[in-house]
Amino acid sequence: MSAIIVTGTDTGVGKTISAAGLTMALGAAYWKPVQAGLDGATDTETVAALTGCPTLPEAYRLNLPGSPHLAAEDMGIDIKIANLALPPAAGPLVVEGAGGVMVPLDRKTFFVDVFARWKAPVLLVALTGLGTINHSALSIAALRTAGCPIAGLIFNGVPDPAAEQTVVEMCGVRHLGRIAPIGALNRKTLANAFQSIDIESIRGLL
Repeated sequence: MSAIIVTGTDTGVGKTISAAGLTMALGAAYWKPVQAGLDGATDTETVAALTGCPTLPEAYRLNLPGSPHLAAEDMGIDIKIANLALPPAAGPLVVEGAGGVMVPLDRKTFFVDVFARWKAPVLLVALTGLGTINHSALSIAALRTAGCPIAGLIFNGVPDPAAEQTVVEMCGVRHLGRIAPIGALNRKTLANAFQSIDIESIRGLL
C-alpha cells in the first residue's frame, strides 16, 4: 500500500476538495481518520459522492465541529493514537487530516505527530490570500521539525503568483499547482479544475 497525506494551513482552505480531486486522479481510496462535526454531509460522504471512489470508515466520528481533542472530550472518549494506524488498501490511499498541521488529537499529541509516524509524503493545501505566506511557512516548518516528508503545495483560490512563488522559494518546496475557484461543484468540474495539478509528480512519490 502507498499513501499520501493531505493537510492544510488552516481549516476551510480546501483540503477536502483537494483530497477528492487527488483520490479521483490517482484512482485511490480515501480515508479521513477523525471526523469532527456530523451535521450535514461529512468529508467522507462528500468525497464518495464527488468521486465514486472507495472510502474507508473513520476511526472516530465526533459530534462537535472543532478540534478533535475537544470534540472527543465533549463525548467523554479518548482518541487512542494506536487506532490511527494506516488501514490496508488495495491501491493508493489518500488520507485527509482534520484542520491544520498542529491540530491536537489529545492533550499530548498533535496531528503532525501522527503524520510523522505514518512516514508518508504530506501534501499541504494553502488558500491564496492575505496570510498565505505566513500560514504556509509555519506549517512547513512544523512538518519538517517532525520529520515529515513534504510532497509539495497545492494552492486553492484566485491566482496570487507573488505569494505562491515566495512560499516555494523561501521554504524550498514544490509548487504542485493551483485549483481555481469552482462554481457548481461536481465530478466533472472537479476533474477539470484538477487538470492544473501536477499529478505525475505526486504519483511518482507513491
